[in-house]
Amino acid sequence: MKFHTTPIAGVRLIELEKRGDDRGFFARFFCEREFAEAGLPSRFLQINNSLSVSAGTLRGLHYQLPPDAESKVVRCLKGGLYDVVLDLRPDSPTFGKWFGAELNEDNRLMMFVPKGCAHGFITLQDNTEALYLVDAYYGPNSERGVRYDDPSFAVEWPITPSEVSEKDRNWPDFDPAWHGVDTMRGLL
Repeated sequence: MKFHTTPIAGVRLIELEKRGDDRGFFARFFCEREFAEAGLPSRFLQINNSLSVSAGTLRGLHYQLPPDAESKVVRCLKGGLYDVVLDLRPDSPTFGKWFGAELNEDNRLMMFVPKGCAHGFITLQDNTEALYLVDAYYGPNSERGVRYDDPSFAVEWPITPSEVSEKDRNWPDFDPAWHGVDTMRGLL
């Protein structure tokens, strides 16, 4: 695997190194040793899967507060999506900045999302399926979100969302106290 840096501290795009022949290819999706050598978590407690039927479906921007803060590795298995990470770690030099990249079934890129960052995506194709490796258990009382169109961050989505859950449409405007920014100190 190749671990590429991004403009957001700690966020990585992960490129699979394919070994192929006329039968197809083989690639390692995860290797504990390689993740650890890249300074990334190497123990995942959950593997989640989502399917979005329609292009323009927006999911996010989600994260969890400590003690349930989670890191994620996101991969698009089918279709295509634009994946976004928003840095909410107060100690980070990139606090308040966001980064996005297209993940699709052809480029097979994965996005590493560190603890303290919000994550979301918009589907670019119908029937888009994503897989997430997560290093913490879901804590419903720790769940938070940033509205996809919060003016504090001005995330630029490549297409206009056509499907957004009621919960994701109604996250409050950014308020550091509600978003637990102080509790996320030291997550960098």
